[in-house]
Amino acid sequence: MPNQAPAPASPPRALRWALAGSVIVMIAAGGLFYYASQLAAAKRQINHNEIAVIIHAHACEPNALTVPAGRASFRIINRSDRAVEWEILDGVLVVEERENIAPGLSQVINANLLPGDYAITCGLLSNPRGTLHVTPTAESDAQAKAKPSMVAFIGPLSEFRVYLSSQSGALIKAVTALEQAMIAGDLTQAQALYLPAREAYQHLAPAAQRLAELDNAINARADYFEKREQDPAFSGFHRLEYGLFAQHSLDGLTPIAQRLVNDVTTLKQQLLAQSLPPEQLVSIVVRNLNSLADVRAASGEEERYSHLDLNGFAANLEVARKVVDLMRPLLAKSAADLLPGIDSAISTFAAQLDGLKVDGHYRTYDSVTADQRQQIADKAKALAAALDGIDPALGLSGLQ
Repeated sequence: MPNQAPAPASPPRALRWALAGSVIVMIAAGGLFYYASQLAAAKRQINHNEIAVIIHAHACEPNALTVPAGRASFRIINRSDRAVEWEILDGVLVVEERENIAPGLSQVINANLLPGDYAITCGLLSNPRGTLHVTPTAESDAQAKAKPSMVAFIGPLSEFRVYLSSQSGALIKAVTALEQAMIAGDLTQAQALYLPAREAYQHLAPAAQRLAELDNAINARADYFEKREQDPAFSGFHRLEYGLFAQHSLDGLTPIAQRLVNDVTTLKQQLLAQSLPPEQLVSIVVRNLNSLADVRAASGEEERYSHLDLNGFAANLEVARKVVDLMRPLLAKSAADLLPGIDSAISTFAAQLDGLKVDGHYRTYDSVTADQRQQIADKAKALAAALDGIDPALGLSGLQ
């Protein structure tokens, strides 16, 4: 009887398990891919109303836009080789802005726009401005007719004007002292006087940032210029900061300081000359806190040479506290339920910053960890969200 061929051996158990595992992994990967594609599709659907604006090295596309009044979302896509900002301007006043958009990335600006014609910036400060035409709608016409009485806001706005006057006077004094130290050739003293000058400016920053050209002259970072630190147009605080803390030199800084004295003097004049509508008193602080949370806290770009960011954050917080105190009587009368949450958010943010002091002084920002920076951003964002409820509660929503 012929020998029969032996039956093939069954695969080892380990191999069978490996094959089964591969199949499971492939199924899971397919499921994850499907989920990701569905998520992306949903995100595209959510964002389908965004208006894309592409920033190139020397132009924007498009540079002329028309939108209906109300809420509009603009996705700013940076295809240049430097960080840029994008702004919507009403004359000299900033309506909405987004700072420090990194090369290759995009950010969204949400704006609640009244009918009218606006200017839009385009990447570098030297680039030509574009235009934004906002057409009226039935809703915008109805909102204009339904504005609340302004009488109740006269007191808070008048007191805020006094605050701007005193703080801008302090800024002029501090910048003049900084200039005198530079004229005297005292580098150490100039470095020491930079801090109080910057703190004084940050007390005014939410209001000053409404004045686009003047704020750019005073506070623009090097990224917004074609040749960055070497660009002849780079001036203001951060040009002084670069010389004092990066170059450790006073060379060429005296004319910059003299111009800064002139600019902050003009800032005081313009802050007191410009009317501030009640619907912007809180919103300028909210915008400043959101910028702190979204850009400045994580990157440390605001004071990249001196690393004095925490002092600026604390000054911004003091402005927020001031505005809340001015609005407190109105809130106590019309929206008392908001105050505990607002006060808690202020206290929490203050405690976060105070925890970063050593011997009564704020640490330099290069010694602040990534986790601590994120906590700062979270606290600033929470305060901005709490403050954002004030205008609707007082009948001012939709008027910005």
